[in-house]
Amino acid sequence: MAKKDDVIVMEGHIVESLPNATFRVKLDNGHMILAHISGKMRKNFIRLVPGDRVIVEVSIYDLNRGRIIRRERIKRNPSSEEE
Repeated sequence: MAKKDDVIVMEGHIVESLPNATFRVKLDNGHMILAHISGKMRKNFIRLVPGDRVIVEVSIYDLNRGRIIRRERIKRNPSSEEE
């Protein structure tokens, strides 16, 4: 992926984990793409599991492949936790 002008930033969730840090991601618009983890996420050992919300950069030249650049934080509601 080249310049930042050549990408579309979208949100989605991980559907399936594949070999070599590759994931099948379902975008919020319904499209399924193949995405790999960005270098910073790999360097910092950010782990992804199916069901995680992620932000993906999709190239305008190949709309079926992308790069996962961020995992969304899980919002926990303190009142719903069991004590």
